[in-house]
Amino acid sequence: MLSLFNGFRVIAFLEGISYILLLFVAVPIKYFGDDPSYVKLLGMPHGLLFMGYIVLAIMLKQELTWNRKTFMVVLVASIIPFGTFYVDNKYLKTA
Repeated sequence: MLSLFNGFRVIAFLEGISYILLLFVAVPIKYFGDDPSYVKLLGMPHGLLFMGYIVLAIMLKQELTWNRKTFMVVLVASIIPFGTFYVDNKYLKTA
């Protein structure tokens, strides 16, 4: 069974991958290839993973006793490309 911590790491990884695919594959295909189907295909899973990331980060804040700055970095990283990988490397591998 996955712990909250390991679940967050998995969701963070998947959210990061889905965001990169959405930004660097689906959106260019939509605007340069006039094919919005990839955005529709990747948009919903990314949205669900994003919401899961935020909810799990809030739940994990108490467990890992993150201070306000660390918690804000974890949240802001979810909207920056490759940010979730930074969070995993900086905050989660050492926890």
